[in-house]
Amino acid sequence: MRVVFAGTPDFAAAALEAILTAGHAVPLVLTQPDRPAGRGMVLQASPVKQLALQHGVPVHQPLNLKTDEARQAVVEAHPDVMVVAAYGLILPQAALDIPRLGCINIHASLLPRWRGAAPIQRAILAGDRETGVTLMRMEAGLDTGPMLARETLPIEENDSAGTLHDKLAALGARMIVEALPRIERGALREETQPVEGVTYAAKLDKAEAKLDWYRPASDLARAVRAFNPAPGAVTRSQGQIVKIWQATPCPGQGEPGTILRANSEGILIACGEGALSLTELQKSGGKRLSARDFLLGTPLRPGERFEQAS
Repeated sequence: MRVVFAGTPDFAAAALEAILTAGHAVPLVLTQPDRPAGRGMVLQASPVKQLALQHGVPVHQPLNLKTDEARQAVVEAHPDVMVVAAYGLILPQAALDIPRLGCINIHASLLPRWRGAAPIQRAILAGDRETGVTLMRMEAGLDTGPMLARETLPIEENDSAGTLHDKLAALGARMIVEALPRIERGALREETQPVEGVTYAAKLDKAEAKLDWYRPASDLARAVRAFNPAPGAVTRSQGQIVKIWQATPCPGQGEPGTILRANSEGILIACGEGALSLTELQKSGGKRLSARDFLLGTPLRPGERFEQAS
């Protein structure tokens, strides 16, 4: 099949790699424009662009696909199908109508739950026990199209957004490669998304990553996992911003934010309900450290307080 691929981050790159490996012709890749990144804010190509260039695939980076001019490269690619994964741009109906077999989206949730931009993090924040990948025929609405395939994946207690992302990326890559021949034959039955159970995965806001010690420890532990690796859950200790990378809810009580215990096993902080043991931390400009190593450089004592980052 001739597959035009649209995607931007690592999640999408996994699917593109699988499609290329399966032997499909990819005449064009769409990805977002290069963005400044890193401390030097140097323009950086997306993971999808980097992979496409490695394979010699032409890359198109329009700001949007609203005009005939922006869509012309897609028209000239003569695609049988377009596969979309975390592209980050809304496709207008005129773009959806170009491939003869339509546009298929790889979405990292069990639709209709968690439509939108941040389904992996929202599933962890909500305490969901499972998630998965849905292949969906795209239409003008936000992740509203009919489903073609759907597979579940358990969310383990120690899953971060990073580890869950990698599992879902691999699952989505496998699913799309298995689905493409069946899409060509018209052998995949479309299922309308149910009206019940619709939720929206709003884009993450950095303000959400500021730990509020008046919340239950179980909520804060999920926040630490959901914001790992980005943007990282943050708090304030001794006037400095500290990122929390690993934490476990534990029994304990006290004034929220108060250190109950600080040793090599963890730094135990009282919460609105229960306590949270911090086991991996990072000061601004420093390295990620175990609680033991963190305490060697930053002594903390019971009774001192962690505060919400401003």
